Amino acid sequence: MRPLILLLILLLSLLELKSTEPLNPIKEDKTDRTKPALVFENEFLKVEKLSEHCYRHISYLRSPGFGKIACNGMLILEAGEALVIDAPTNEAAALALINWLEEEQQEIIAVIASHFHVDCLGGLNPFHARQIPSYAHEKTLALAKADSLPDPQISFRDSLKFQLGSSLVHCQFLGAGHSPDNIVCYFPTDHVLFGGCLLKSKGSGKGNLKDANTKEWPISVERIKQKFPDIELVIPGHGSPGGMDLLDYTIEMFS
Repeated sequence: MRPLILLLILLLSLLELKSTEPLNPIKEDKTDRTKPALVFENEFLKVEKLSEHCYRHISYLRSPGFGKIACNGMLILEAGEALVIDAPTNEAAALALINWLEEEQQEIIAVIASHFHVDCLGGLNPFHARQIPSYAHEKTLALAKADSLPDPQISFRDSLKFQLGSSLVHCQFLGAGHSPDNIVCYFPTDHVLFGGCLLKSKGSGKGNLKDANTKEWPISVERIKQKFPDIELVIPGHGSPGGMDLLDYTIEMFS
């Protein structure tokens, strides 16, 4: 009789312990957002999803001394609207991007150039042909005109904000580095920063320094860390996305 009572007590204890466990335990999300999901690809363009609202578009450029270069831009999609950060490198890639966004029923509200080089402006004209406005820092407009590149239409001096749905996108000039006019764009809803060519991917070299200010470069990147301390994902101008470590890598490279 005594062993039976002990067995019953043990069973009741186990049942009580199980009842204290959550019915739907929350599992930690261990998704690596630096490993994107491919959503579109053709011979000119690739588009990868990085977070709920943010995508990386990749187009290609042939450069003397560097060969075929994959160039990154960013898309932010929310509430049926799309913001394009950096036009693709050429018109064929730009048309592919515009057509894909139309197929996805996303209205492009603007395209922003992060600096005046061809990897940001080369595919700008197809956006203008669709009456899509383009924006850039005031220095970018002057430098693009001097280099006979497509001109962005609307300039700003220090900062610019866009609203997509209920979210804001912050575009900011924080100092020279890769070029005198390079800006960054931050989307706090997903904690994603587009650093463009101001930021280097892990393992990359210094790249094209023709228009660079290597003395100011690490200071400008340090300002990004201070301005946007909650960054989780970073898209550089070339190479793979990373985290805040890409800022530290760039600072160390030019210090």
